[in-house]
Amino acid sequence: MSHPSRRTMVKGLAGMGLLASVRTASAQDSLLIGDQKGGTHALLSAATSGHIDNAMITWSLFAGAPMLIQALAANAVDTGAIGDAPLAFAQDGTSTIRAIAGIQSDGTTTAIITRRDSPIHTVGDLKGRSIATLRAQTGHYLTLAALRAAGMHDDDVHFVFLPPVSARAALQTGAVDAWATWGPYVSAAIITDGAREIVNGGQLMSGLSYVVATVDALHAKKDALAAYVRQLKAAHEWGRANPDEYAAAWATDVGLPLAVARRVVPTMLGDVVTLNPHVIQKQQDVCDFMYDTRMLSHRLDARAIMDTGFIF
Repeated sequence: MSHPSRRTMVKGLAGMGLLASVRTASAQDSLLIGDQKGGTHALLSAATSGHIDNAMITWSLFAGAPMLIQALAANAVDTGAIGDAPLAFAQDGTSTIRAIAGIQSDGTTTAIITRRDSPIHTVGDLKGRSIATLRAQTGHYLTLAALRAAGMHDDDVHFVFLPPVSARAALQTGAVDAWATWGPYVSAAIITDGAREIVNGGQLMSGLSYVVATVDALHAKKDALAAYVRQLKAAHEWGRANPDEYAAAWATDVGLPLAVARRVVPTMLGDVVTLNPHVIQKQQDVCDFMYDTRMLSHRLDARAIMDTGFIF
């Protein structure tokens, strides 16, 4: 398989009308994109040498998926990317969001970490311990999946629900014993703070995340959304083909050391895929697990939040 060079990326994306060379965006075509630390903006900026058209795209940064979901539900942003557990969480609480594409990675971006001097070395060692994470998000999901895989019970640990910045501080000070989180937070804690990884989601999670959009945006900005997803797909392909270049650009964009970037970027890249039956079944399995573990208030039909007719 051939992979696009950065020059090819920039030329192709300009043809989509999403780069700085095109300055004719209307309010109808512009997109309000919600992002998380080290997420889509960092990837697109790297893949396009920073030539993202800010006349076409307005970015908003959120501390975690719950905050991004709230913004989507309020129509404060048009689109964003969230994980499999956050998608189920969103479906449980709002009817105004749809998944429009999947992003299949290897699942290792989510992990449970502890301090370097901690006596915790295995999942079994977590019994009776406190774990910081975000409620009903990927870290929460991974922890419960890891407990069950180890033959333990859901209540064998004590969850402390904290946003990432507070969770990192709590782990550093010993206020919690472990932290279940994702991506840049995992790698920054390991590289910068000397934290250790206990387990990751490689064998325990679907590895899926999703590009989501509001129902209103799908009605009013469908062409812009399709162009954006095509751009994102090409950017993931570029990132896999150019990991060192991506890591360097990511470190600059996010403001974290290059060593952190080199560790995290391979875990965050994936294949942008249509919402085919295999993807939907994997998401249904996520929904069922979250209901069985009481992360969700009722059973969900994953198909209800999927826009399987979206073409990009």
